[in-house]
Amino acid sequence: MAKTTFKPLGARVLIEPVEQEEVTAGGIVLPETAKEKPQQGKVLAAGPGDRNEDGDRIAMDVKVGDIVLFAKYSGTEVKMDGKKLLIMRESDLLGIVG
Repeated sequence: MAKTTFKPLGARVLIEPVEQEEVTAGGIVLPETAKEKPQQGKVLAAGPGDRNEDGDRIAMDVKVGDIVLFAKYSGTEVKMDGKKLLIMRESDLLGIVG
């Protein structure tokens, strides 16, 4: 299978969602509706950042490899190399984990 190369534009990132635990520490299985709303994912690619009024690049706060938190329904879902990935703006991220 060929590796897809994707370069986000502006202040967008490509994220591979990390599956949330479906069983609590006490062994209780959580239904989809009871799972936490914020989600985690790994940044696979990041754009160069937006430009300010003078045309200069504004550096991104996230980089490839960062684990980030985002709202459950954020971003645009795409399928690449058989994986479900998300494309979203950096401003839609809630924070960097770790």
